Amino acid sequence: MQADFCSPGGFMDRLGLPFGELRAVLPQAAALLWHFRSLGFPVIHTRESFPRDLSGVQPNRLWRGPDGLHPVVGDPGPLGRHLVVGEPGWAIVPEVAPEGGEAVFDKPSYGAFGATAIGAKLDAAGIRNLIVCGVTSDCCVRTIVAEALDRGYDCLTVSDATAATSPAVHRDAMRQIAMKGGVLGAVADTQAVLAGLAGPAGRHQRLPET
Repeated sequence: MQADFCSPGGFMDRLGLPFGELRAVLPQAAALLWHFRSLGFPVIHTRESFPRDLSGVQPNRLWRGPDGLHPVVGDPGPLGRHLVVGEPGWAIVPEVAPEGGEAVFDKPSYGAFGATAIGAKLDAAGIRNLIVCGVTSDCCVRTIVAEALDRGYDCLTVSDATAATSPAVHRDAMRQIAMKGGVLGAVADTQAVLAGLAGPAGRHQRLPET
């Protein structure tokens, strides 16, 4: 949930996409973060990142805008060069920004497991179950969930704490994850997740990490 996706003047905004759909889920994502932190659960962030020389940028990410009307990774904008490390648009927005000690994995890709050490981090902590939120649901979120499944993790995607620039596309992404009894994992909304954390007594309880 970086400024380039969720803020005026960012990459999504300059592409002419309705980034307001992405901002709308920030309160739910922030609520999840607050509860997980209060329970002492580990929180891990990912951030799409490219170096200033754009080495490692997939060719597709550079040739999609040859007409000059559609910006690509590294193009300048009101929030700096899009998705380039250190630029204002690259930062995670304040509503869901990392707090002290939380791991942040910079990924030069839609997925995270193939390009970062996130798997090693999870395995070292003995974590096998993941609750996933973020943007965009049809691209980075879905890709990460599929990567995690292939590596033996069980994922629950929080439907109203993830978003695409189109509500219809978001609904399709959630259906793709949940189809066939959960082909890519489970889907639930924030209220259901928080109710599960509260446990049968209605009080928030710290649950086993595995």
